[in-house]
Amino acid sequence: MADLRITFAGIESPNPFWLASAPPTNSGYQVQRAFEAGWGGAVWKTLGEPVLNVSSRYAAIHRGSQRVLGFNNIELISDRPLEDNLREIAETKKRFPRNPLIVSLMVQPKQEAWHEIVKRVEAVGVDGLELNFGCPHGMAERGMGSASGQQPDLVRQQTEWVKEVAQTPVIVKLTPNITDIRFTARAARQGGADAVSMINTINSLMGVDLDTWLPYPHVDGKGAHGGYCGPAVKPIALNMVAECARDRQIGLPISGMGGISTWQDAVEFLLMGAGSLQVCTAAMHHGFRVVEDMKDGLSRYLDQKGIASVSELVGKSVGTYSDWGDLNLNYKVVARINPDTCINCNKCYISCEDTSHQCIDRVPNPDTGRELLVVREDDCVGCNLCSIVCPVENTIQMVQVPTGKPAYSWNQLQAEVK
Repeated sequence: MADLRITFAGIESPNPFWLASAPPTNSGYQVQRAFEAGWGGAVWKTLGEPVLNVSSRYAAIHRGSQRVLGFNNIELISDRPLEDNLREIAETKKRFPRNPLIVSLMVQPKQEAWHEIVKRVEAVGVDGLELNFGCPHGMAERGMGSASGQQPDLVRQQTEWVKEVAQTPVIVKLTPNITDIRFTARAARQGGADAVSMINTINSLMGVDLDTWLPYPHVDGKGAHGGYCGPAVKPIALNMVAECARDRQIGLPISGMGGISTWQDAVEFLLMGAGSLQVCTAAMHHGFRVVEDMKDGLSRYLDQKGIASVSELVGKSVGTYSDWGDLNLNYKVVARINPDTCINCNKCYISCEDTSHQCIDRVPNPDTGRELLVVREDDCVGCNLCSIVCPVENTIQMVQVPTGKPAYSWNQLQAEVK
């Protein structure tokens, strides 16, 4: 059986699956139940000056049979007294000494405020700190969260303040609500961060009730922008993890999160450079036991691949992720439709004819009386649309065809022009 243990920024964990800082890590009772269920670690819900939360906090997007495709919240950081949280953190660490307990922090961007809370939290015996520079709602309006995380100079400065007194590893949690997350990741490194984590939630308005015309969630007739997460944000999160993993100016361990719902998602994040994994929405949707499927699936995958340790996966696909200008312009794939499994729904034909490159013909088959869908390969650009919309798996295959031309990129072309 593969070894799922990891060491992330000096923090040892029995497996890479950590609960993210969020409602599931709001109390000692919850975190202890999570550890009993098999989670490797947890990031305690963000501590700072206690806040007041509203009633009616969550909303979700459903599509067909897919529940909670996307999830939105307008909840703030912990609204429980700091002393209660610290007592429960100490109790939890005492009961589960082998499970890393990271504490998320957010205070005003003042040196003395950071020094005070870091010392108080570390005094109860935590394994690390996560600086919340990502929350996009409520706290940002007060100059914290993403308001700090969108400014590289503030990220660097506040990280420096924390590192002046911190005795445990410092992880900087970054906001996706920014033009280029690499700039704030670089700032975190300049400030002395031991690692970064990404992504926090994405600024969003979930929707509007068509009967009442109120946004949702709404509070007494008014709504507000909130943080978006869940399976729908995975491609955004995976891109940001990959971009930071391949940036040599960053060079920090990455704790990846954003839409991780299955073991397959976990493998993708690991391959793209995440050294630990954080999960929230999947736990809120399915409960803490969802980690069993994640661990079992990851372990089986590693065994099938003949990989001894999960750490061997980290970053293995980063080298394949590049800029568009480096892609081979002479590489070509075409679509091929299997007539034996085609159900003649014509979805591929309609999509290609209406919105793509008009390269699928409907050809009468005199033997069966049915139409055959045939791709004109010379006109096919290999866009993949037909294979995406086809409801029968593997009926449309994208097949590489030789062009007889050497690899040649846009960047090469531009260099020759100059």
